[in-house]
Amino acid sequence: MSTHQLLGQLLDTKIPASIEQYEAGDIILDYLSELGVEYVFGIPGGAIEPLYNALARSIAKNGPKAIVARHEAGAVFMADGYARASGKLGVCIATSGPGATNMITGVASAYQDRTPMLVITGQTPIDKFGSQAVQESSCTAIDTVAIFKHCTFYSSLISHPDQLERKLIAAIAAAYQHQRPVHLSIPLDIARSKFPTPPNRRLFPPFIHRSTAFDTEMANNLAKKLDTSSQPVFVIGEDCSEAIPSILSYCERNGTSIVATPQGKGLINPYHPNFYGVCGLAGHDTATQLLISKTTDLIVIIGGGLDQQSIYGWQPSDPTTYKTVYIGSSLNHFNYSQYANINVMGNIKSIFEHLNTPKNNIVPIRAHHQGKKNINKAIPFERRRANRRKQKVYSINEKRVEGCRKSSTLTPLSRNFRLQDELKHLDNTEPLKPQRIMHELSRRTPDNTRFLADIGNSFLWAIHYLNPCTITSGENSRYLYMGMGFASMAWSVAAAIGIAIANPKKPVICIVGDGAMLMSAHELTVAVQLELPVIYIVLNDQAYGTVKHGQKMSGAESIGSELPSVDFALYAKSIGANGVKVISLDDLSNINFAQLTTLRQPTLIDILIDTTESPPLSGRLEMLASGHK
Repeated sequence: MSTHQLLGQLLDTKIPASIEQYEAGDIILDYLSELGVEYVFGIPGGAIEPLYNALARSIAKNGPKAIVARHEAGAVFMADGYARASGKLGVCIATSGPGATNMITGVASAYQDRTPMLVITGQTPIDKFGSQAVQESSCTAIDTVAIFKHCTFYSSLISHPDQLERKLIAAIAAAYQHQRPVHLSIPLDIARSKFPTPPNRRLFPPFIHRSTAFDTEMANNLAKKLDTSSQPVFVIGEDCSEAIPSILSYCERNGTSIVATPQGKGLINPYHPNFYGVCGLAGHDTATQLLISKTTDLIVIIGGGLDQQSIYGWQPSDPTTYKTVYIGSSLNHFNYSQYANINVMGNIKSIFEHLNTPKNNIVPIRAHHQGKKNINKAIPFERRRANRRKQKVYSINEKRVEGCRKSSTLTPLSRNFRLQDELKHLDNTEPLKPQRIMHELSRRTPDNTRFLADIGNSFLWAIHYLNPCTITSGENSRYLYMGMGFASMAWSVAAAIGIAIANPKKPVICIVGDGAMLMSAHELTVAVQLELPVIYIVLNDQAYGTVKHGQKMSGAESIGSELPSVDFALYAKSIGANGVKVISLDDLSNINFAQLTTLRQPTLIDILIDTTESPPLSGRLEMLASGHK
């Protein structure tokens, strides 16, 4: 007897004799197929069985396919990565009871990171509510609909077959419009209800598409403000992806300086001549100094909600100057804008296309770089570009630097930002320093590699030191993904799988600590099963590194940070992955990353790192003091 048949008996329900029926799951998958969703992530179970039956029928007709995770939280993280990299709706499903509650952390992470996602959980039959049925999670037991209300924009129980399409449309519309997860709980009897197959169904109206509208009056006010500003600075946030080409076009033409929030870092080529680094947590002093400089008379914050991690070291809401402007497509972007000079609401790409029109794009009289002489003379764009070409330094929209990755001795490209402990990223000593590892990954990985950095020391090192030589610009293009909103450890391990599935032609490298890897190493078996060439870089310091260094830096007691020694390379081999152990720089130099991306299996590279190196926090210890790992 199968597990689902046993659960069916326990739930006192009947298993249908034939799966050749049009059920609730078929309707749901019709909608997902119309939206272009290719994969549904989850784990089977008795209460969600009808949806898996529908997935089997869907796969047979080349519709959405099932990706089976090893833990429900991993399924959500995979859906999160898939949604971020593809721009499509992330979809994850789980059975009732613990299957649903296991998803909570992943859904909360997606909510904080504003990832559109459809979460579907099974439920006991309605007539069994209150009977203490197996894994009951109804309103009379562990109420999962109520639980999900706190970490989704929409959470509802479908209590009648006639509600299915109406609530499904409402949920998906909310996910797209508000860029948040939504949740539907479907009782087993509703899921098994029979529906007529409507011919030629027009599944979705155009309301799922983002509006291109914006506040024209405020945009015109911004154009005037920029025209009179002598030294504006643009702060690039996480929601600028589609607008990056237009933003850069404006900055290159007008000599505008750019910094990025930690979440926005992956959108900008680190060697762009206008880029001064990352502000906030683990950022660069050059960026912070530019923002707090008295000569900076206008700060334009674009597509960023500015959480606490983004504003370490500077204060965007200064009531004494009123020199900030906020541009955003979501109301949450204006949470810190009470002292803003101008708020511009609307589609960010459309706003900058408007600013780039000839009547608005007036080159102001300002210095191109902070601290340069001849401050009252703007450097013409064509001359700046010619000078960069002579120096073999190119902007994000120009040809890549020849030979950047062909020579291990090539001098790094010119950049405007300074690194903390500048020499350590070239240090050859053993154990390897994380700074040097980031440097090697930056220059030796294939073009257009997509990196993920997990919460903890991994993302701190990546924010500060990971600066790839070549990336391409364009809509939905970024080279670094992080789950910083809810800061869930092990997010990246499963999210890397979702990103690899969404972009199979682009290399994916996940940077993760040994502590986070131990939380989710089982998801590597999914990459093995799917033959995905994801590369996992484990920064192995045998500790919860940020806890360890945070306790030391803040004067706290040293407790609870040590981890046992684990041979992750051996673990990888035991599950059918490629395992590599790195102790020396020679070991790292011998790795051919381009070749690894052609394998039909994931690779785990276990790197023993210098445990004495503290992450680049620049004295900002508030987060550590609050107990974050």
